[in-house]
Amino acid sequence: MTDHDYMELALRLAARGKGFVSPNPCVGAVVVKDGRVVGKGWHRAFGMPHAEVDAIDDAKDLAEGATLYVTLEPCNHFGKTPPCTHKILASGIRRVVVACPDPHPIAAGGIRFLEQKGLQVESGVLRDQAETLIEDFLWYVTHGSTPFVTLKCAATLDGRIATSTGESRWITNAASRAYGHEIRHQVDAVLVGSGTLHADNPSLTCRISKKKTRDPARVILDTHLSIKENAKVINQTSDAPTILVTGPHAPAAKKERLVQKGVKVLEAGIKDNKLDLSQLMVTLGGMSITSLLIEGGGTVAANALAEGVVNKILYFIAPKLLGGSDGRAVFEGKGVQKLAHAIALHKTAVTFFDTDILVQGYIK
Repeated sequence: MTDHDYMELALRLAARGKGFVSPNPCVGAVVVKDGRVVGKGWHRAFGMPHAEVDAIDDAKDLAEGATLYVTLEPCNHFGKTPPCTHKILASGIRRVVVACPDPHPIAAGGIRFLEQKGLQVESGVLRDQAETLIEDFLWYVTHGSTPFVTLKCAATLDGRIATSTGESRWITNAASRAYGHEIRHQVDAVLVGSGTLHADNPSLTCRISKKKTRDPARVILDTHLSIKENAKVINQTSDAPTILVTGPHAPAAKKERLVQKGVKVLEAGIKDNKLDLSQLMVTLGGMSITSLLIEGGGTVAANALAEGVVNKILYFIAPKLLGGSDGRAVFEGKGVQKLAHAIALHKTAVTFFDTDILVQGYIK
């Protein structure tokens, strides 16, 4: 096996931590000696040992003289846990292969430290894959502690998210919806507007059969605090908070009642008669929300694009036609006037979920 093969294994291990380790990144590690994997580990949850420690403990004495493959530069500072670099030195490992450097100014420096101690260190093996795995963490650290935002859309072939009467269940198939719950599990928060709330009364929880999951925080844009007090997002059992984002003129009495029910109410500014999403991203980032999934509807989706807060698009297309122009569009409101101003996606990929198609890409 090659360095790439061992790093691929480390990346698969790292992915197991997705959804459990935030605001830390998910990291995987493999210890190899004499061509044999003798230790495996990953960062399992926030506050638990880092991947390198987990793998070295798994290898025990066999770590002496071995090679460590790790998906992110080992930390070199005291945080909730001691520096991983010290654990590596104490284990007797002689070579370290790293996928990508750590951009965090506090945690960085592990590669140089290990090299100064005489270890052979190589960096950049499968770097693109490793950075994609922790794209939310990398964005959060390098862009002013604001969340990495994914916009998820689900539409018919003719670009409709609901009929003219508002019926939308279900446009996509069961496989697409199951993947949607997987994405919910991976992010810190999911956001919808009050229109979706009133139309669907969603739970916004994560439900995956036979898998331990974590609910994201539920963020509801509700300018006038119109939410019904018997809504599921307020009354269901969940460890994750419900956050209502409202305007400056929301009724104080209702706000107080909702707070008494355990809801967190945030006041946001108004921009072009809508809640200021750019300001909201700063606020959510200050709450250690590193990743956010926007699930709709059309007005929220269009505003998010217009405000420039979206990093990634997940666009599900169902092979169905509503056959008219009276259904509800994916993006509502005015679009660009010229094709030259259209929002272009890059690093695009296409995946099939049974008969549905997922097109995903990034906004520069």
